[in-house]
Amino acid sequence: MDSKRPNQQLMLPFTRGGEGEALLVSGQGVEGSVTSSGNESPSASAVMMEAICSSRNLSQAIRRVVANKGAAGVDGMTVRELEAHWRRHGPEIVDQLLSGAYRPAPVRRVEIPKPDTGVRKLGIPTVVDRVIQQAVLQVLQPIWEPTFSAHSYGFRPNRSAHQAVEEARGLIARGRSWVVDIDLEKFFDRVNHDKLMRALHGRIPDPRVVKLIRAYLNAGVMENGLVTPSEEGTPQGGPLSPLLSNIVLDELDKELEKRGHAFVRYADDCNIYVKSESAGKRVMESVSGFITGKLKLKVNQEKSAVSKPSKRKFLGFTITEKKARVLISVKALDRFKDRIRELTGRGRSAVKIIEDLNVYLRGWAGYFGVTDAYWDMRDLDGWIRRRLRALSWRAWRTPRKRYRELTRRGVEGWQAVRMVRYHKSPWGVSRLPALATALPNQMWHDRLGLVSLLRTWQATHAQP
Repeated sequence: MDSKRPNQQLMLPFTRGGEGEALLVSGQGVEGSVTSSGNESPSASAVMMEAICSSRNLSQAIRRVVANKGAAGVDGMTVRELEAHWRRHGPEIVDQLLSGAYRPAPVRRVEIPKPDTGVRKLGIPTVVDRVIQQAVLQVLQPIWEPTFSAHSYGFRPNRSAHQAVEEARGLIARGRSWVVDIDLEKFFDRVNHDKLMRALHGRIPDPRVVKLIRAYLNAGVMENGLVTPSEEGTPQGGPLSPLLSNIVLDELDKELEKRGHAFVRYADDCNIYVKSESAGKRVMESVSGFITGKLKLKVNQEKSAVSKPSKRKFLGFTITEKKARVLISVKALDRFKDRIRELTGRGRSAVKIIEDLNVYLRGWAGYFGVTDAYWDMRDLDGWIRRRLRALSWRAWRTPRKRYRELTRRGVEGWQAVRMVRYHKSPWGVSRLPALATALPNQMWHDRLGLVSLLRTWQATHAQP
């Protein structure tokens, strides 16, 4: 750890002693155990596993895993079964951890579509292994957290993607109008185990903890009933993986700081901001060499670029050079529309469709509501209503039904006749003013409760 940083301390409960026993964990690792009598434990260099296995730490880990829900691992156990299982087998698991005999189960491979192309491979640990990883995380994170870069935002307490975007916006506003956008190819699959373990050895004095983390890295992946050993990478899906990835990339952060670069990193998304294209090209070449040679990782040449920020996306956002306005990226808008098309498919009632839409819209508006994208929010609201009007028109089916519904909802008879005779698709009909009269905006938002992106955006920006 950098000697200039303050010595951070955290009191953690000891697992097998009186109420007054505790472990003093600092930025350098476990310094010693202090008992109620004030005497230092003779095993001061190897007590971190006791902190991990303390009843308070494990109880907190179980609560976190249950709250996070998630799918079952290779053993099929769900989070609902976890607490009962732990009551029966918890003492045995703790004994195995303390003796160094615990062996993690392989992770279950799950593939989910990536926002652009391809799939992201997740490794889902068993719920018991998620508890243990969470317990390890709760002890290790306070040790590493104070030493991480101020420009790193991913998977860290009290830090968010919005903060990362705001720092990037500030750099652009101060004249750094070129970005070196570095994409790490399959980062989580390529983490070098030996380099990671060397970094862990420097802070973890308890060999049992180091051995346990190595066991998780090497636990393997079960796919189609077959277990494949893991020789590199940290499988995404477990609670410990984000911290391990930040430990690996902290070396990159420190190098960029040493070189005096202005950068923002969120997990494996790293943007370096410079004042000219020529400077950007020099930075891209030198930093790519460091990543390949020193970190043993691979830069994705196709996705990495030196460009204007307005032509790149960062965490789903685009930032303009002029006035440094934060907008929604084109790809994020395309993904949004694809998801809305899925949620407004045929065969379900309007009430159910709106319920599902609202869950998605609230989350999406909460994330993208920080942008300057007033017009995007307004246009997307209108586009969603058109989707719903097209569904209604299709649901009415027959000319007689359509005429009756239109006139009942305030459309003049002659207009209704012209509408019924309109031979374009339901999507074409949905743009006609008469259908907006029959199915007005207020009906969707005020009566049926459809979330309005524009109203949500306005509420967000009205806050002081």
